[in-house]
Amino acid sequence: MSVHHKKKHLFERFANWATVATGSSGAFITAITVIIIWIVTGPIFNYSDTWQLIINTGTTIVTFLMVFLIQKSQNKDSKAVHLKLNELLASHAGASNRMVNIEDLTEQELDHLYKFYIRLSKLAEDEDDLTCTHSIDAAEENHNTKLSGYKSKKHYQNATESRSKKSK
Repeated sequence: MSVHHKKKHLFERFANWATVATGSSGAFITAITVIIIWIVTGPIFNYSDTWQLIINTGTTIVTFLMVFLIQKSQNKDSKAVHLKLNELLASHAGASNRMVNIEDLTEQELDHLYKFYIRLSKLAEDEDDLTCTHSIDAAEENHNTKLSGYKSKKHYQNATESRSKKSK
């Protein structure tokens, strides 16, 4: 493992730990305690400029660092959600593969797709019985159709063979 990879892994672990720790009840209670101590010490320090500077500097530093941790956490979560959605799109026979990675489209292209789905929504509202096209029976039938279709595909057979070899 390279030094760069170890450092990245170390930062990844630290960021994950810090995100969990700072989002905890304990972190909130600690922040409240610091504020209470600061307020209580106000009269002791005659509400001086230094007393005010301590809380201002502390909160500014914490806020500055938290912005980066929150962004890292959101980026990771967003990537995971996109991958899960891409998997659902890719695995569903009726879904358009053109929707995979649409987050890379321009705002104008996304607006165009949005208008398309608004039209589809209006068409669905005009249907007499929405449950007819969105029933459990239809979902089971769709699953069985996909499953039987996949079993006949070469990639499915290869994956099954590979899995059985690994388990032996």
